[in-house]
Amino acid sequence: MKRFRFIIGTLIFSVMFNNVMADNAAEVKDIVVVVNKDNPVEAMSRSQIIDLFMGKYVAFPDGQVAVPIDLTGNDSTKRLFYQSLVGMSLARVNSYWSRIRFTGRARPSVKQSTEDDIILYVSETKNAIGYISRSKLTDQVKVVYPFYE
Repeated sequence: MKRFRFIIGTLIFSVMFNNVMADNAAEVKDIVVVVNKDNPVEAMSRSQIIDLFMGKYVAFPDGQVAVPIDLTGNDSTKRLFYQSLVGMSLARVNSYWSRIRFTGRARPSVKQSTEDDIILYVSETKNAIGYISRSKLTDQVKVVYPFYE
């Protein structure tokens, strides 16, 4: 009887875990990295996105200076973006940036309050790059990196 309960418990946990993972994969699929529609960059790799958003590099692949745009606070899109991109929680990302700022090694990204603000900033700034939900896409920006497409 104990073995039967253990097997049932394991099966229930597996089903619940798989549902959560499928939901997270669907959410990640809904995030895209965008630039101004007039930016000459057409596509970027995941490692290039990491380098820009984690302060390792400050330019697009063509050498043009890049301005990363980040959401403020603990927005769910921001949380999902960093977890999917670098596998870090927001607390770890914030800690990382505290160290980087303290040493003066990199300049943090420009902050915007909402995804609509990111779209507006990116549409008005040729060298800006940000992340938004796919559902927020407009013809003012173009996708250079889609998650899991």
